[in-house]
Amino acid sequence: MFIDRAKIFVKAGDGGNGLVSFHTEKNVPNGGPDGGDGGKGGDVIIQATDSQTTLKTFRFKRKFHAENGADGRNKKMAGKGGENLRIEVPVGTVITDAVTQTMIADLTENGAEIVIAKGGRGGHGNIHFVHSVRQAPRFARVGTPGEELELNVELKLIADVGLVGLPNAGKSTLLSVISAAKPKIADYPFTTLEPILGVVYVDDSQFVVADIPGIIEGASGGAGLGLDFLRHIERTRLLIHVVDIAAEGDPVGDFERISEELKLYKAGLEARPRIVAANKIDGADDEQVNRFVTEMRDRGFKVFPISAATVKGTQELMREVAAMLPEIPKPVTVKKTGGDRLYTLEERMPFSISRDKETFVVDGELAQSLTGSTNFDDPESLSYFQRMIRKKGIVDALKAAGIREGDTVRMYDIEFEYIE
Repeated sequence: MFIDRAKIFVKAGDGGNGLVSFHTEKNVPNGGPDGGDGGKGGDVIIQATDSQTTLKTFRFKRKFHAENGADGRNKKMAGKGGENLRIEVPVGTVITDAVTQTMIADLTENGAEIVIAKGGRGGHGNIHFVHSVRQAPRFARVGTPGEELELNVELKLIADVGLVGLPNAGKSTLLSVISAAKPKIADYPFTTLEPILGVVYVDDSQFVVADIPGIIEGASGGAGLGLDFLRHIERTRLLIHVVDIAAEGDPVGDFERISEELKLYKAGLEARPRIVAANKIDGADDEQVNRFVTEMRDRGFKVFPISAATVKGTQELMREVAAMLPEIPKPVTVKKTGGDRLYTLEERMPFSISRDKETFVVDGELAQSLTGSTNFDDPESLSYFQRMIRKKGIVDALKAAGIREGDTVRMYDIEFEYIE
């Protein structure tokens, strides 16, 4: 099964918690704090590889979690960092934020990778909170959570040449005789139900050709297999438009219908460099062939009368393709939004203020970290918490939201009365 679209959920590892610990050793009374830091959570990395050709990895597995960092240990030892999670995808994969629809990465080269979700920071152990007044801190910092995202993953095949045309025009037969590809071939529409790639060798050059199925009238609007596979044409540098000139009806009209579908699918796609292959000349009379060839050449196209079934004219066609490709730049399928990076994850607000009836609610990573790190039964830890909510701007934000003395504030699992 060819799978070229998937929605997945990725979660980086959470940072480990810092440890509250005090040195204990025989004959050494009153040992000082020695709680170590938590380890960093593992990152989620997506990497492009030539070893995969579909997104079958995501057929049954849609959720991916990197390893959490380990908690800090005594004797000032830090917890182990979480292992990074590496997800392999085929070259040509486009990754989009499923919520904002913002393009994150376009992995067009083998080995290209992106850290899609960063692991959380490890929390500080109590050794970090010692100063001249506070000699024995009984609190530590919790680790921060790893980033999490819902992603749309879409494969757009990277091929130099795309074969387009109506079903039964002979695209699969042509691909089978110019390369080692072995597509299923039969005398009925929609023989090809998934894109098939073949490598063509011409003298000292080689290039990749893709048989793109599913283009019929209305394909750009979703008819047939249209929208499922039209996207794979976007990356091709050159199109070979295969037309069955022995078929009943009007070959020129068939050519125009496909041209219109290309135009409707994406503006400018119909102007992509294109060669016309007038196929099945073994079943057409000379007048039919000459009339079609003359019409196409009058429109400015290079035309090659061929018979894919008997291999007649196919070598001349491939030599022309090999000569044209070096002069055609790769199409830009994804526009950069500025700078060198295609996308930068938006900085998350450290906290947010909202109202739940008469209660002011403080949410966010900072609020979660502070409440998780505070020992509210310890005066020094409570004092540290009070200083931090002022230093980090939470108190100012509450004032701006209209809080008054005596109002209730909720931060995750705790509630307290606001006092000026």
